[in-house]
Amino acid sequence: MPNPLMYQQDHFVVLETNKPEQFLTVSELLEKLENVLQQLPFDDLPPDLQKFKLVSEQAEYLIDRSCDLDVGPGKYLQWYAVRLEK
Repeated sequence: MPNPLMYQQDHFVVLETNKPEQFLTVSELLEKLENVLQQLPFDDLPPDLQKFKLVSEQAEYLIDRSCDLDVGPGKYLQWYAVRLEK
């Protein structure tokens, strides 16, 4: 039986254009994604995100199902779950 620790997503490393890597908690990443999503035009969002009307739902969906978001030409926003302790 797999160890439940393998499925915990308590911390994330975030990679962003022209910024050093950041380690964020789930709530911090959720807040970051919400802020980014609010700045993007709704029509520019991927179709799977457009089915959610609330920004908080879009951000939760991204955390659960993705690891990157297209934030514009030549820019990137990526996040990966990490375990900070053994």
